[in-house]
Amino acid sequence: MRTWDTFNELVALQRELNRALDTYLPEHTSSRDWPVGFLPGKSARAYPLINISEDKDNFYVEALAPGINTSSLEINVARKTLRISGEKMNLNDIKPEQIHRSERSGGKFIRSVELPVEVDSNGVKAKYSQGILTITLPKAEDAKPKRIAVDVQ
Repeated sequence: MRTWDTFNELVALQRELNRALDTYLPEHTSSRDWPVGFLPGKSARAYPLINISEDKDNFYVEALAPGINTSSLEINVARKTLRISGEKMNLNDIKPEQIHRSERSGGKFIRSVELPVEVDSNGVKAKYSQGILTITLPKAEDAKPKRIAVDVQ
């Protein structure tokens, strides 16, 4: 009996869709030229955009998040997972039938990021200034590299 492999099934489905779209698209384009932002779990939900760096003691997260309602901003840390959630304000009260193009969306968001090692949630610091959310996450003591002295005889 064969077990269901969800990932392989999705890859096969994508191949079939690409093949079907390629027959209907103009010759100079291909379905592989399309952005993948419409796919669930891909870049469509990657808000806010982030950079993560580290030194021996901390992780540093810089999130590009202009227009956030700061009273809705919430940062949670559990072991190795950082979760940023909040709401981005929609600044216009234009009726949907009047909109020609809308590339600046608003609404609630949640972004979770898995870090390489556990962090000390008691020492996390965050600040928001000019649309940039900066988070400092100290590494847990067990996760920091330790130097071992060698006894030479």
